[in-house]
Amino acid sequence: MLILYPFAAGAVAINLFMLGLMGQAIGLSAIPPVVALALAIPLGLPATWAAARWVRGLIAEADR
Repeated sequence: MLILYPFAAGAVAINLFMLGLMGQAIGLSAIPPVVALALAIPLGLPATWAAARWVRGLIAEADR
């Protein structure tokens, strides 16, 4: 899971930033990239757990 964490946290940061940009269409303010990165640090943990579980499932399926 430690190997996946930077990738999952990066994906969370990018998605939060893009969500903030899309939120401008309904009148919300944009999320600055630094804030998206700061939010991605704790939110990267559940994303990493989900990604690791998914990969473990794929490996188990390939072993069958």
